Amino acid sequence: MSLKLSTRKVGGFAPTLDWIGGVVGEGWFYGALAGYLGAFFTWMTLLKHAPIGPAFAASHLEVVAVLIISVLWFGEHLSWIQGLGALSILAGIVCLAVSEGETRSASPEAGH
Repeated sequence: MSLKLSTRKVGGFAPTLDWIGGVVGEGWFYGALAGYLGAFFTWMTLLKHAPIGPAFAASHLEVVAVLIISVLWFGEHLSWIQGLGALSILAGIVCLAVSEGETRSASPEAGH
C-alpha cells in the first residue's frame, strides 16, 4: 500500500531515473521498505514456530488484506472473481489450520 501511495504522488509509471528518484524521495517509499523488512522477519519467526503448510497459507492473508484496503481506501472496484479468490484463500487457511490441529491432537506426542 505504501508503494502505491508513493507512486501516486509521483505519477504514472515511467521507466526513467527521474521517476525512480521521485518514488524513492517519497516518505511512503520508506514505509514500504519497513513493511517488507517487517514481513520478512515475521515470516522467518513464523517458520521457526509453525508448520510450513499453515504458515505458507497464512502468508497469503496479505493478498486479502491488500484487496480489502484497496477497495476501502483507494475506491477500487472489487469483482466477483476477486471476492471468490479472497474467500478461497481464507477457506484454504481454515482447512489447513483445522487439519493441522487434528494431526497434532492425534499424534502420540500430543499426550505427553
